Amino acid sequence: MLTLISLPAFDDNYIWVLHDGRHAVAVDPGDPAPLIAFLDAHQLKLTAVLITHHHRDHTGGNLVLRQRYNCAIHAPDNPRIPGVTHRLCGGDSVSLAEPAVHFDVLATPGHTLDHISYVGHGNLFCGDTVFGCGCGKLFEGTPAMMAASLDTILTLPDATRVCCAHEYTLSNIDFAKTIAGDNPKLLAREHTDRNLRAQRQPTLPSTLALEKATNPFLRFHEPDMTAFAAAYLKRPNPGPAEVFGAIRAAKDEWDR
Repeated sequence: MLTLISLPAFDDNYIWVLHDGRHAVAVDPGDPAPLIAFLDAHQLKLTAVLITHHHRDHTGGNLVLRQRYNCAIHAPDNPRIPGVTHRLCGGDSVSLAEPAVHFDVLATPGHTLDHISYVGHGNLFCGDTVFGCGCGKLFEGTPAMMAASLDTILTLPDATRVCCAHEYTLSNIDFAKTIAGDNPKLLAREHTDRNLRAQRQPTLPSTLALEKATNPFLRFHEPDMTAFAAAYLKRPNPGPAEVFGAIRAAKDEWDR
């Protein structure tokens, strides 16, 4: 039996840990300290690290963890990522004996060009591609690239647990309300997630079904988002990638 844990790191990061009671896999441990403390407290052996992209807040623990545990480091094929033992791209897979896990690797560029996500055991470890009610900024990719990545994610089962790398949900809900404030599922999510944060509990993982119902960045095929984009762009009938781009541009303006 596998147990999924989210460990807070830095100001708003999550390190995801999947373990069987003896051996563990960690996703994006940018800060090794909270992970080491958790592993020591539960007497777990770290066998592998999964990295989604090259940003330091995701990769900063690689060398310390590799030296301490002699663990494998699975990551995108990018020389900027330290300590990598297994280089991956979309279409690859990761299989381990301890714990007994298998992940399919999805190419999900947009936030960065090297971004990948891991799918397995009902979980999507999506790094900074999808956030609770949001998505990552396009630091390197294009709207069309990110829209294609999100389309790949949209094909996964609705029950998939969406394991994002940051706790940005409440801020993202605030933005979503500015363009879809009459969405009853969004308002219900806000109530639930504000209560969770008031109790210092994570809003994550969410589910793909919840994100499809409330996250404007995953709703770029929906008529109301198309209408929003047409008004924002001041022209009719924008295509799906243009709709996504308009939502992303609106969020970038809102963040300023």
